[in-house]
Parts: sequence; structure tokens; C-alpha cells
Amino acid sequence: MITTPRLVLRPLRNADARLLAASADDPRIAENLRDGFPNPYSVRDARRFIASVRDAPPLSVLGIIRDGEPIGCMGLTPGSDVYRLNGEIGYWIGVAHWGQGLVTEAVDAFVRTIWQQTGMERLHAGVFSGNPASERVLEKCGFLLESVQRRAVIKNGRFRDLSVWVQLRER
Repeated sequence: MITTPRLVLRPLRNADARLLAASADDPRIAENLRDGFPNPYSVRDARRFIASVRDAPPLSVLGIIRDGEPIGCMGLTPGSDVYRLNGEIGYWIGVAHWGQGLVTEAVDAFVRTIWQQTGMERLHAGVFSGNPASERVLEKCGFLLESVQRRAVIKNGRFRDLSVWVQLRER
């Protein structure tokens, strides 16, 4: 569990399903995530997701909790083979909580915890074009824009660029 002034980052629980689904069920969230994120997002989807990550390694998936209620999720996907000291972070938060600095607070605490608890050397996050708020979050948290991969993703039938943001372990 990771605590910040306004949030708790913790593993999801079965009891989180209803409120997690309520936060996730907005096409503006799904628009900026991979296709595995359902839209619409039902309580059944939330239950299925929570069950799928129940035994996940630490830091793989954490709920973003505010005032005891799940309002989003974040996670770390470690690389493998020659990328084994690399990790990809991802996150989303319900629309009702946008623009309040909550994602920046969560990402900052999450990244500090990753550096403290893992041997990762490089973290990266991909942001689809048209999502400047997520790019600002990463920039505020010390990530640097490494590249823009043109027409790298296709979402809802249209190509979008992918901005790759990176933070290296300080030496």
C-alpha cells in the first residue's frame, strides 16, 4: 500500500467492483487506453478484472483510492529478456476526478516506490496523441519525452501517434 496526502494506492478488492465500474464507464477514458479496456465498462467487467489481478505480483496493478472509494487504477508491467530492467507504467482515473492533480500525485508516489522496491533502471509510458493532460502528468513527475512514434497505434478506426515518455533511475 502506498499513501499520499489525498490517496491510497492498494490492490483492488471484490468490494471495489461497483465503484470501479462507475469510474471506468466513460468513453473518454477508453479512448486513451488499449483495446483490452472495455467500453462500456460494467460491474461484470470490473469483477472480471479484479479476479484476473488478484494474485498479481506487487505493483502490477493498484487501485487509486480516494476517501475509501476506487477512482482509477495504475500498474507496472516489467519487461522481459534483455528488457528485464525496464518497466512500463500505465494509469487511468475517472473523469469526475480529472484536473485535480490526483494522477500526478499518484504517479509521483508510484514511481518513487518502484525505484525503492525494484531493480528497474528505466520506466516508460506511452501516451496516445490527443491526450496532453497525460503528457503533463508525466512531465511533472520527471519523465522526458524520448520519441514520438508516428501512426503507431490504431484506436477506434483511426491512426494515432504514440509519445514515449521515459524516466531513468538516478545514479
